[in-house]
Amino acid sequence: MNSAHIVLASASPRRKVLLEQINLSFTIQPSDVEEIMHPGQPPGKVAMQLADQKATDVSDDHANAVIIGADTVVVLEGRMLGKPEDAEEAFSMLKSLSGRTHEVYTGVALLKTDADAKIIDRSLFYARTLVTFDELDDQEIIDYIQTGSPNDKAGSYGIQDDWGSVFVKELQGDYYNVVGFPLNLFYRNMKKFAPELLPTPLASNA
Repeated sequence: MNSAHIVLASASPRRKVLLEQINLSFTIQPSDVEEIMHPGQPPGKVAMQLADQKATDVSDDHANAVIIGADTVVVLEGRMLGKPEDAEEAFSMLKSLSGRTHEVYTGVALLKTDADAKIIDRSLFYARTLVTFDELDDQEIIDYIQTGSPNDKAGSYGIQDDWGSVFVKELQGDYYNVVGFPLNLFYRNMKKFAPELLPTPLASNA
């Protein structure tokens, strides 16, 4: 792939920061595709499908590129929690998470395009993390909602937030997956998919 480059098909500031953390060189073109969820699918597959939709949506604009799509899904006892519509829904979500363990899935899609911007290769994968919340009182939830932080986050919280971080009592799995992008799994897959685009010193281990 000549003059290959990486494109992140996401407007998430958290994913941008995480990829910058490993010195990855990339540009950003957020996808505006309408997300289509197929009912009855397991959450890991749903997360991968949504990530793939986002990456595919912007692929036509980028020749000789690797497109990264990602989507995070929060699941509580089989029910998927998306981004809250309003403060009332955010309160309901956080109240339901209080004192309980939920699952966080982040699906990632890597698409490779040729000189004609046609997709020639694809890799889909996901990470799963278990997150246990402490018991939250109503005022803690209200105070957190008033910061505005829950508005753009699946499950109405961000583990990296000042408040969101203290809600988490226990975590099993990849912390970065809960933030929104599983760096370890991404690195492992990029070593196989497009090692030449990994930055040094990561590339030297590919």
